[in-house]
Amino acid sequence: MATEVQKFVQEAGYKPLEDRCIIVKYAPANLSEQFAAFFNSEFYVLQMCEHEIVLLPFNTTWGNLRKDVSLVLPYGDIQSVELEDAAFNTVITIRTVSDTIRLTTQQAALSDLRTSGYYASVFAGSFKNWHKENLEGTLAALKGLGNR
Repeated sequence: MATEVQKFVQEAGYKPLEDRCIIVKYAPANLSEQFAAFFNSEFYVLQMCEHEIVLLPFNTTWGNLRKDVSLVLPYGDIQSVELEDAAFNTVITIRTVSDTIRLTTQQAALSDLRTSGYYASVFAGSFKNWHKENLEGTLAALKGLGNR
């Protein structure tokens, strides 16, 4: 796990799970949003913790991780999690009683050449691509959440 991610999550008062963090963006709803999202550089670390999911934003200007928690989603609030492959990404749809949150994450195969690999290896306290290493296990753990 990236040491910066773990440190920031712990400082915010959460207990991060080892090897359960990946890089995500909010997923566009339609083709128009998809076009606009192509130019959007707002990436987040999705960190699974002991009792919740936490999103930490990257600074869009400098590319470093911000000491800020953008979203906290307790596991008890999650009704279901669905995964869908879309081109070179995987869309993560998290449904709660009152909301639907759609995130997209870059698949592992090309991660070293894409933004997720860049952030994971350069700007998050490591020289290896922890996004790529954590992706399969994190997606499986996410899919197992929910009251179904």
